[in-house]
Amino acid sequence: MRRINVSPNKNREITMTTQTFCKTMLPFAASCRRAAIICGAIALSVSLALAQEKPSQQTPGKPVAAAAKPEAKSPPGVTMLADISYIPNGDDAQKLDLYLPEKPAEHPLPLIVHIHGGGWMGGNKFPCPVIGMVSKGYAVASVEYRFSQKAKFPAQIQDCQAAIRWLRANSKQHNIDPKRVGAVGGSAGGHLSALVGTAGGKKAFTPIGGNEEQSDRVQAVCDIYGPANFSTVMKQANDDKNVRNIFKFNSPSDPYSQLIGVSLEGNKEKTDAVSPVNYVSQDNPPMLILHGTHDTLVPYAQSEELAAALKEKGVEVWLQKLPGSGHGGGGFGKLPIVNLMQTFFDKHLKGADVKIELVPEADVAVDPPKAAAN
Repeated sequence: MRRINVSPNKNREITMTTQTFCKTMLPFAASCRRAAIICGAIALSVSLALAQEKPSQQTPGKPVAAAAKPEAKSPPGVTMLADISYIPNGDDAQKLDLYLPEKPAEHPLPLIVHIHGGGWMGGNKFPCPVIGMVSKGYAVASVEYRFSQKAKFPAQIQDCQAAIRWLRANSKQHNIDPKRVGAVGGSAGGHLSALVGTAGGKKAFTPIGGNEEQSDRVQAVCDIYGPANFSTVMKQANDDKNVRNIFKFNSPSDPYSQLIGVSLEGNKEKTDAVSPVNYVSQDNPPMLILHGTHDTLVPYAQSEELAAALKEKGVEVWLQKLPGSGHGGGGFGKLPIVNLMQTFFDKHLKGADVKIELVPEADVAVDPPKAAAN
């Protein structure tokens, strides 16, 4: 649990204290559950004490009620700069939250960009499930983007790339190292994180928001059960022997077709354009992929396909299978998975001399969700 204390700053800085990295990462697995990915109005589902408190419910520039200070000694504080517009005079969704150490670091920090899930139709940048990385020597940004009800693809990836360019353009001001940027997200956020990784630097999508002199590449990606190929997802879902996919594809309730605005079978150009697998090249950043075998929203085969494409091009990739886990929950909150994620970023963003080893499947296996048997 974290406590919020208001700092009297016009930029609405919020000083936070956090517990261990593990405790802040555990809720990540629940961030994109079925309700969030289907319903465009439901925010991230995380088991933080502040899960019901959203920046959008607060008035920018005005103080937030301070929570009581924790009795126990807390880790170093975190300064939050909330609702920063990364596109001048842009859409209300084109904002990000930036988390920095309360005590400025002596050197520029590597940055982790979090992209939330929610079926490209919902979710929220706050609360940020990877805020614990600040206490591990990182700056963290949590990005909001336009939903598919408002703007069809490629608006979502254009927003994410614009946010990354803004962060680089303002890196000196916030003591961020622009050469060490990673991305992480789950579900729809996993898809966008993977697309940031594979399409970065290719100018595949028209830049928006300015700062075009800045790169939109990242140096590492953690993709958590994100869709990878819209052209194959229907067949893979049908062929999945573990679970029955819950979506009625190509219907108004289907987030895949709603994102691109056409049937998944009706426009190869659009299904290709939205799919991270189609931008894979040898210069892609290393990628860690986490996926459960009993995912009823995104077939496990999607991550197998992406990992195979990356390997074929010689890109470093680790695919962590979580037997029995669904779309979040299950084994995702286990400590070895949390440690794997941190080790991955430490190696590729900090240059740590560590070896990345996948967790033995038996150590993270869980009983499949009951609903998966239906």
